[in-house]
Amino acid sequence: MEKNNTVTAYKGFDKNLQCRGFQYEVGGEYTTDRAKACETGFHCCENPLDVLGYYAPLDNDGTSNRFCEVEAGGDIDTSKDDKLCCTHLKVKAEIGLQGLIKAGVKFILDRVQWNDDKQSNTGDYSAATNTGNYSAATNTGDYSAATNTGNYSAATNTGDRSAATNTGDRSAATNTGDYSAATNTGDRSAATNTGYRSAATNTGNCSAATNTGYRSAATNTGYRSAATNTGDYSAATNTGYRSAATNTGDYSAATNTGDYSAASVGGKDSIAIVTGKDSKAKGALGCWIVLTERGEWNGETYPIKEVKAFKVDGNEIKAGTWYKLVDGCAVEVE
Repeated sequence: MEKNNTVTAYKGFDKNLQCRGFQYEVGGEYTTDRAKACETGFHCCENPLDVLGYYAPLDNDGTSNRFCEVEAGGDIDTSKDDKLCCTHLKVKAEIGLQGLIKAGVKFILDRVQWNDDKQSNTGDYSAATNTGNYSAATNTGDYSAATNTGNYSAATNTGDRSAATNTGDRSAATNTGDYSAATNTGDRSAATNTGYRSAATNTGNCSAATNTGYRSAATNTGYRSAATNTGDYSAATNTGYRSAATNTGDYSAATNTGDYSAASVGGKDSIAIVTGKDSKAKGALGCWIVLTERGEWNGETYPIKEVKAFKVDGNEIKAGTWYKLVDGCAVEVE
């Protein structure tokens, strides 16, 4: 038990900014007399990506959860590996899912032992490989690759036509080069890529894949996860349960096949598609949404009852509004 210090941490909430029935407010400070993990006190996570293990991008009913940066203080119980418990909590700012992902990548990179056991390569046609825990592989050369298989680790590559790959848990793979890819298969992890004509892929649970490059794709197949892409001519695809696929690029698509999931598009002439049970979609004005209605579990699957496409015209289908298909009709939902 630690006393009289503060820790920057992160916390998830439901749509009403509640956690286990307790109401919070941004800027609010809360105090209790005892902290014991999983029993009493205020809980939060020092590693932002650990939050996704407790609060997925979407709740059980398909509504979006909320994420905040907090300050933990007072008595702090750090006996659990993936969360801490404190007697004093301040809700500093709401950062959203994207802010949580960004903070998660920074958290990992800041804690990598950059001067110990790292592999670094700045030459063209080259590779940097690291298999140690708490480690990093970095490569800035063109036509190159950075690979890391250790836990709590990072693989970074800034070269053109390059790749960064990481298979460790709670880890990150980042790539900013053109014609490139960032791949991560670890749990509670992130793969980020900002290069043009590029891809970010993540198959870990409670994870995220983000890509801001043009003509690009972000793909995530993990449970309680998110795939986000803001580039033009791009796609965001997610097949995990209680997950989200978001795309704000023009002429793009967001597709989610998981149950209780969501897909949204914000660019011009784009399509949001959901195929899972009790899933929802929304789009900007002029976009299309494709909704799927499924029946009850028959022992093997949730059978498809109907699939319909709707144009976001601003009248019958409103812009920026979530819709589900119920009895063959598009119904507004939260």
